[in-house]
Amino acid sequence: MSDMGRKSMTEQVGDKMMPDSQKSTTEHMGDKASGMMDRAAGAVQPDSQKSTTQQMSDSMGAGGSKPMKDTVKDTLQSAKESMGMGEKK
Repeated sequence: MSDMGRKSMTEQVGDKMMPDSQKSTTEHMGDKASGMMDRAAGAVQPDSQKSTTQQMSDSMGAGGSKPMKDTVKDTLQSAKESMGMGEKK
């Protein structure tokens, strides 16, 4: 089960199971768009409000790259700094 507005682990696995070579352009675009929306939703939703399953899914999806949450925070901080509203790190 997934949190409201999020992709379930079953949906995520299903997206990965079909080889890209067998997907239509529409399927590629849909997977990419829904994945981006899911990562963004996961980045702004506090961990305390996530189900255990959603926390596991988010941590597995993070892979070895910088977590989306940190990327969003860094982007917001940079925007504040450029507008003179925040302290520089």
